[in-house]
Amino acid sequence: MSKNPLKAAGTLRNIMMFTNKQLKALILPLVIEQLLAMLVGIADTIMISIVGEAAISGVLLVDMLNYFVIVVFSALATGGAVIVSQYLGNADRGNANKAAGQLITIAFIFSFSIGVCCLLLHESILRLLFGSVENDVMNAAKTYFFISSLSFPFLGIYNAQAALYRSMAKTGVTMYISLLMNVINVFGNAIGIFVFRAGVAGVAVPTLIARMTAALLLTGLAARKSNTVFITIKNILSFQKDMARRILCIAIPNGIENGLFQFGRILVTSIVALFGTSQIAANGVAGSVDMIAIIVVNSVNLGVITVVGQCVGGCEYDQAAYYTKKLMIISYIATGILGLAVILLLPLILRLYSLSAETARMAGILIVTHNILAFLLHPTSFVLCNTLKASGDVKFSMYAAIASMLAFRLGCAYFLGIILNMGLIGVWIAMGMDWTGRSICYFLRYKSGKWKNYRAIYRGAAIGKIRQDFDKIVYIYSCRWSVSYEQERVPGEYVDYKLGLLALLVLAMPFAARPVFAQDSRRTAAKWLKITVGDMAPC
Repeated sequence: MSKNPLKAAGTLRNIMMFTNKQLKALILPLVIEQLLAMLVGIADTIMISIVGEAAISGVLLVDMLNYFVIVVFSALATGGAVIVSQYLGNADRGNANKAAGQLITIAFIFSFSIGVCCLLLHESILRLLFGSVENDVMNAAKTYFFISSLSFPFLGIYNAQAALYRSMAKTGVTMYISLLMNVINVFGNAIGIFVFRAGVAGVAVPTLIARMTAALLLTGLAARKSNTVFITIKNILSFQKDMARRILCIAIPNGIENGLFQFGRILVTSIVALFGTSQIAANGVAGSVDMIAIIVVNSVNLGVITVVGQCVGGCEYDQAAYYTKKLMIISYIATGILGLAVILLLPLILRLYSLSAETARMAGILIVTHNILAFLLHPTSFVLCNTLKASGDVKFSMYAAIASMLAFRLGCAYFLGIILNMGLIGVWIAMGMDWTGRSICYFLRYKSGKWKNYRAIYRGAAIGKIRQDFDKIVYIYSCRWSVSYEQERVPGEYVDYKLGLLALLVLAMPFAARPVFAQDSRRTAAKWLKITVGDMAPC
């Protein structure tokens, strides 16, 4: 073992924020959670297909709208997750708790409003988007959409609190809650369809019950003060303008980006609706099976918010880049393996569905096309995008996604699918073109390094960084290495660690209650620590 723990553990500013074990503990429960959601989606589709192709078509059309709502809620939750993660990276638990409370408040107000609007206008919305579908498909869609709308407030609260647990890297909690929710969903669907023979309603009601249960349970768990971040009635009911603004500055651009992206998918689905019931069903089945190939990369998309967010909050941009590269490699390997496995097992998978020969053939073509494109483009389209968001660089990702969606996903879908009469195949080729456009934009932005100039929390908060460095010094001293006079070089000047230990103890006391160091205070600290003010600053 090296006698110099600085060489073994890294210098003061380079001790890694996440070990491989911590990354595994963060990502693996997310993968299991995504797997459960995917399997439930497939099980729902299989069970509802027994009712008939009109029922499955109506449910799948509404699922596009439901997924749009989920995406918007998740974007709002991501705004809160970025802020909480950066505060945790800056070792500022007080503001992290305040951010958590404000996120719950904003999520409830927003999700409740969306739910009421969908309840009142559910038929008008369906007529506007899918007015050309057959009457039995429309009737199934109306029933399913009305009942689904009742669950939106609970879904908004659940997403917000799940984001808080991801920020704390406690994804195991959300995994178990998701397991319970999916068990309720599957068994409820089986009872509704096979016992009560309730058709579409037999699928919708268990979803409502599952989301209510998950939201209530997670609310109780999130209020426990033993958590790194917890919610309180005071923080939820008190409106804190600055904190809400920080969350919304991330959430609004992210919500616009993801919302318009999903709305574009809905418009594309309205184009697909012109191709007939068979192709609508093929599109829905392919969409559910496609989730298998991207299950790991979707989990990484959630985890990268926590990892990069905490690195940026701690001003460890080199580590943020390192973890982004590492998670990208994991995404490519997993997507390639899973995508190939799905293609090889495709004949067996399609036999699970009660589909006509033509619908099954079309679904198979779409699944193979998707898996090839996903391996090539999905990590760069989404993992890099979330790295930018976690750093606070949300406006660029919003502009790039909107431009790519309008030009490729919508424009090319109409041109290839309708004008060139390529049908559903043309629509999915347009999806690949959209991913290509997004990948190019995000890759160039990431390589430029401009995302390092953004930070969602205040720039003057040096106290959190001081506390982090103090923890690192204590870790170094725990290795029982004497550094009486030996010095480690840092940019600009140097740190005498024994003097630094004493100085940090003294400095932490008067400034512990202050969220921001004034410039003169940082100069005083720099003098005590024999370190430049620029290096002392958090960024």
